[in-house]
Amino acid sequence: MALPLSDLQMPEPQRIVVDDGIRIATYSWGDPDAPVVVAVHGFASNTHDNWVLAGWMRRLSSAGFRVLGIDQRGHGQSDKPHDPAAYSLRALAADVETVLDTYLIDTASYLGYSLGGRVGWQVALDIPDRIDRAVLGGVPDGTPLERLSLDQAQAHLDHGAPVEDPVTRSYIALTERVPGNDLQALLALARGMRSSRIDPDPDNAPPQPLLFATGSEDAILEGSRRLADATSNGRLVVIPGRHHFNAPASRDFREAAVAFLTDSD
Repeated sequence: MALPLSDLQMPEPQRIVVDDGIRIATYSWGDPDAPVVVAVHGFASNTHDNWVLAGWMRRLSSAGFRVLGIDQRGHGQSDKPHDPAAYSLRALAADVETVLDTYLIDTASYLGYSLGGRVGWQVALDIPDRIDRAVLGGVPDGTPLERLSLDQAQAHLDHGAPVEDPVTRSYIALTERVPGNDLQALLALARGMRSSRIDPDPDNAPPQPLLFATGSEDAILEGSRRLADATSNGRLVVIPGRHHFNAPASRDFREAAVAFLTDSD
């Protein structure tokens, strides 16, 4: 059931069982007959934390969109297996396709951040006739979750060991801040993503219009720039004064994304 614009409470999740039996939590806002944006959050986040708290659902609904939020496997109200084999990039991308099938959505635009942006690149490649354009926030080229030290994070989980790497500390702080996170499942996801060895390849870019959006203080900015430069229908927006972990809350990011998604050209 769609929520009114004034109500930021989460609807009850509609859970969809995908091919390998994992239940994926989904949420819907806006007019059911409006053009669809499917919104996919980043690592260690969820639909509520990444999009609702930052004002995205209200802004997209007011722009005339129906929004489908997805808690990716391992996150939010979705199932959280501890087996890295459950977390290939193709599995995460297939979850999005199954959600579109279940909701009977023929064509949608895509909004993703960080892990959700990387998944969006693959979704746009896998089903190009169903994704008309995509906003890929905070996504670089290269190895998935490369800056996360799995050994330090695992030692912290197992023994409470201090985390020396500052980027890994930031990831763990995010994990601990978001209610319901399961660090063991998230580490399994990181291992599965790395072993799947499917990285955004500038030589095999999606054909759709793509908006890359990355914070000016984000260490992955040049990777995002390389992808945008290599994509025939891509461009980059630099989000001023933002790093990787606070860019989703930027009004500049929201407004650039909405302008892109409403562009009929």
